[in-house]
Amino acid sequence: MASRLHAHIGTFRQLEILLALYEGGSVKAAAETLFLTQPTVSMQLKKLSEAIGFPLYQQVGRKLKFTDAGIATVQTARQVLQSCEELDMRLSNLRGLTSGTLRLACATTAKYFIPHLLGPFCERYPGIDIQFTVANRQQVIERFEQGLDDFYVFSHLPQGLAIEVREFMPNDLVAIAPAAHPLTKQKKVSLEEFCQAGFLIREQGSGTRFATETFFKEHDIQPNIKMTIASNEAIIHSVLSGLGVSILSAHTLAFGEIYGVKVVNVESLPIKTKWSFSWLKGQTLSPIAQVFLEYVETEGQAMMHQALKTKQLG
Repeated sequence: MASRLHAHIGTFRQLEILLALYEGGSVKAAAETLFLTQPTVSMQLKKLSEAIGFPLYQQVGRKLKFTDAGIATVQTARQVLQSCEELDMRLSNLRGLTSGTLRLACATTAKYFIPHLLGPFCERYPGIDIQFTVANRQQVIERFEQGLDDFYVFSHLPQGLAIEVREFMPNDLVAIAPAAHPLTKQKKVSLEEFCQAGFLIREQGSGTRFATETFFKEHDIQPNIKMTIASNEAIIHSVLSGLGVSILSAHTLAFGEIYGVKVVNVESLPIKTKWSFSWLKGQTLSPIAQVFLEYVETEGQAMMHQALKTKQLG
């Protein structure tokens, strides 16, 4: 029975290659991810397909289209490799967390504080590997749905998913303008006046855009959108260049140590949200993930609150 099962699922390495192909979308991407040559990847995938007895994917133009057998094998591969990883992490726990992998995926703005959180943790457990993915909110939701990571960091939780949540710290979204802008000279600016200025907004799928659009809808306001920009850094530089005003997370300014922009005191702002660590409900956390969550909820949270106090712009 065991040899028959092995003949169907192939070797662990073949399953890793199949997952890399599925997630990367090409043989080239899979080879680069696993530090293999493209012929080696193609040969191993061919062997896996022969072992299963069905084609796993087809080349349609420049894209790969996975067959039903390919999708089923990808799902099984993920389960098999995850089980092996959980075993490895349990054994690592017995060895004092000297090895193993912690996977985090976060919305773009969280990249400003997550590294500060990871630094002391990695110093404490130098043997572990960290896989840190930064993407916009929609892309992180897609990773969540595929179960690719241990934790997902959101400021606006996705709807319709069964999740466990640990709130971490506030994420205030503030109005910003160039320091010399007329709006920065006023003690209080109406929301209507602020929205008449050329507004720079994040791209679709961004958590900041989601929060901003929800806020404007709740206040029945239509901002004068001048540009759509796909990164916080590009928005800040556009603001500095006098191209418009925007709403961004205060963390972007505090941890980025940005000079030349100023927070505008606009009525009804800031938009109050909170960063949260989340994971799939019912998911068994690995020993490393459990230790990291305890760290986040105690000294990690205290450390980040103190960092915000010392770095927050006035």
